[in-house]
Amino acid sequence: MRAIVIDDSRAMRMILRNVLSELGHESVEATNGQEGLDAVKQHGPFELALVDWNMPVMNGYDFVKAVRSDPANDSMKIMMVTTEIETSQVTKALEAGANEYVMKPFTKDALRDKLELLAA
Repeated sequence: MRAIVIDDSRAMRMILRNVLSELGHESVEATNGQEGLDAVKQHGPFELALVDWNMPVMNGYDFVKAVRSDPANDSMKIMMVTTEIETSQVTKALEAGANEYVMKPFTKDALRDKLELLAA
């Protein structure tokens, strides 16, 4: 599975990419939603996007809306990986087109479980 990891934290991108690699997925990274959107347009399609909410330039929520506005990305699975824990934020992301939601901090096992659900 080809994935894109979008997070402004280099450490978090590394953690997410390591888990993806352990599961046999290849991935690229972006530091904000706009960079992620550009990568999707230039290097897509990706089957999976792991997206932080709070980032400079373009946040994860706006990334999800932009990706979902293009039918070419309909099959891409999107998982929000964020510190946003309010139920309203989770609902907002899912309504915008995210498929899953993982709250930071998370365990590798919890992330693996969610990734396996998305891959099934």
